[in-house]
Amino acid sequence: MVTPVAAAQASGLGTFSNTIHKLLGTALGDLVHPVVCTAPGWLSGQAPETFLAGRVTNLGTDRQSPFNRVVRAASGWLSARAPHSFQSEAAPIHLASDDASGELPHYHLSVFPAEVAEWMAAGPGKLIIDGTLGGGGHSEAFLNAGADVLGIDRDPEALAHASQRLASHGSRFRTWEGNFADLEETPEVQGGKQADGLLLDLGVSSRQLDAAERGFSFMRNGPLDMRMGPSCARTAADVVNGWSESELSKLMFEYGEEPKARRIAKAIVERRAQRPFDTTLDLADHIEKVIGRHGRTHPATRAFQAIRMAVNEELESLSKALEASARVLKPGGRLLVITFHSLEDRMVKRFLKYRSTAWLDEPGWPDPKPNPDLQFRLLVRKAVVPTATETSLNPRARSAKLRVAELLAPA
Repeated sequence: MVTPVAAAQASGLGTFSNTIHKLLGTALGDLVHPVVCTAPGWLSGQAPETFLAGRVTNLGTDRQSPFNRVVRAASGWLSARAPHSFQSEAAPIHLASDDASGELPHYHLSVFPAEVAEWMAAGPGKLIIDGTLGGGGHSEAFLNAGADVLGIDRDPEALAHASQRLASHGSRFRTWEGNFADLEETPEVQGGKQADGLLLDLGVSSRQLDAAERGFSFMRNGPLDMRMGPSCARTAADVVNGWSESELSKLMFEYGEEPKARRIAKAIVERRAQRPFDTTLDLADHIEKVIGRHGRTHPATRAFQAIRMAVNEELESLSKALEASARVLKPGGRLLVITFHSLEDRMVKRFLKYRSTAWLDEPGWPDPKPNPDLQFRLLVRKAVVPTATETSLNPRARSAKLRVAELLAPA
């Protein structure tokens, strides 16, 4: 009998996929192959479900299981014999992220899969609302745990993809096309149902970034669109070509935290007077021409982030969803929010801090006063951040933060 270790060591890089499929079967092989071939050593000594909980459950922690033995052997063998195969930007697996510093491939693992599964505590008889369905990774984990899931997304393509992926779960999985800010308008909530959990995983999905025609990426040429769904009232072109210099400067400074916002805004207005911007590369190249390139981060990163947030009204949507969460969840229901940049995290942190503070005290008050808006109990005092293993697998996940709270029963 050929052992997994021997097979992995004996195989050439070109036949490695066949080896994995023979050892693990087609379905699991399809999952494992890209993982072990792009992340040497990242699973050594760790349970595989830490990173694969959104795709496959109950893989086991036995280091001598075929799965673990293949992963460990392949990781060590590939890193020793094909180190250069891991240097390409296209090679690594990327987790969900709105970081616009580069492109993302179609393969996708959700950020914090194990942590989200643990804190959501999904199970039979529970209703979980995934406010940002995307690729369906988190929803799949909830469904595998036995819960019913309502997946919300304003992107029809994401809904179609997730519906196909999760079709085997039948009526326990339902979708709703719309903005998570309007989650109170879903048939379930309108029908009087309250949820046991609400997940908001903010940012742009890898599929949206990969599709040049969606206009999110400055690495691929496409129309200046950036809409997460067809219901968005404006496009990136409307913002870039229509907003005043002061509006653009304020937008990029506040939403993109771009220190050179004034210079970029001035250059945009001057150029569009001659010819409007109509493609992503046209805008990205002009920004780079104006402020230059320093370091590894593309100079258009912050500007593109700010424009995208304005097009999709991301902070406004987040604020509405946070306010609605207490009305949608049942007592004891969990609210989980994953953010990727400081503006979002600051908003979530302030909301949860205020809504979980029992007594308010201000300078000049003789005594503290009870908080009339007390609604939540923090389950995690500080935000959960990615482990070193996760960030080494996907550097773009380094800015992700997870905050968790539980709705209190009415006083």
